[in-house]
Amino acid sequence: MAINEQDKGFLREAIQMAEASVRLGGGPFAALVVRDGEIVGRGNNRVTLNLDPTAHAEVQAIRAACEHLGDFRLTGCTLYVSCEPCPMCLAASYWARLERVVYAASAADAAAVGFDDTHIHEQLLLPEAQRQLKMAQGLRAEGAAPFTLWQQTEDRVDY
Repeated sequence: MAINEQDKGFLREAIQMAEASVRLGGGPFAALVVRDGEIVGRGNNRVTLNLDPTAHAEVQAIRAACEHLGDFRLTGCTLYVSCEPCPMCLAASYWARLERVVYAASAADAAAVGFDDTHIHEQLLLPEAQRQLKMAQGLRAEGAAPFTLWQQTEDRVDY
């Protein structure tokens, strides 16, 4: 996918936000959600500031955009990121139904300075039994009860 001049402008803004984040004690990442040329959400990495491993710039921007637009679906939106998204942020981008993700620095650039998520990518490709993070299932039938209730709820909001 090629990028255009508008994309470059939003990427530059995300890069400037990432630099500002570092100056304020946050991580070197920032993100913008844009719909129809308008910024509808912004986010900086706040992992260490919030003591929250999920406070990545992309997640912060997605949350802000959803609140601003009053919808959990960001259909028609583009996420501009100062660096290629990690697996969590990429998954969040899919859940948000973003149309595109445009990024500046690569995951390799981030890894070169200590932000290496290669092991996460590798772990996700392994069968569950071989993963470093051990998982166990229990009470499956009881755990399915909320799904049955959700399916029976007439005024539910489908994902």
